[in-house]
Amino acid sequence: MKTIFGIFCVALLIAANTNKKGYEVGDTATDFKLKNVDGKMISLSNYKDAKGFIVIFDCNTCPYSKAYNARIIALNEKYSSKGFPLISINANDGSGDTFDDMVRIAKKKDYTFPYVMDETQAIAKAYGATNTPHVFVLDKMLKVAYIGAIDDNPRTADEVTKRYVEDAIDALIAQKPVPVTKTKAIGCGIKWK
Repeated sequence: MKTIFGIFCVALLIAANTNKKGYEVGDTATDFKLKNVDGKMISLSNYKDAKGFIVIFDCNTCPYSKAYNARIIALNEKYSSKGFPLISINANDGSGDTFDDMVRIAKKKDYTFPYVMDETQAIAKAYGATNTPHVFVLDKMLKVAYIGAIDDNPRTADEVTKRYVEDAIDALIAQKPVPVTKTKAIGCGIKWK
């Protein structure tokens, strides 16, 4: 009887992990290899000296993404030199979000961070990204430390009172617990194939 119960419990755990939709805080993310707007392939393993990563699922067309664009650029400027490179991933399938559109936007906005295409949407699905923008802060070992919104005001940068991503990274740098580990990502839904 104990053996049957044990087998049943293991089967339930396997089923739960199989049906899981994306990463949770504390999970270890897998690396990826995606094409950047400069034509080169980018993966997390390219960053040997990284202390962690800011992975943002973003796009060209969402009004929320456009409103956050300057804040995303600022996050990269503030944290890449501190060992937390930012990688922006576009998984959207639709008009205005083609690879050529990404190249155009990256040049126009003078991106100094990778803006990569998740053409198969496999990485967005693995992470559990649902919106643009949707942020995943990872530590050096690729353990997910924070998931959610960049801050608490998707419309107006001047009215932000809580900077979730900055607080998470500052805590990781200081080797302290992340104060808020999960928030709701506010933005347009990813356009799935």
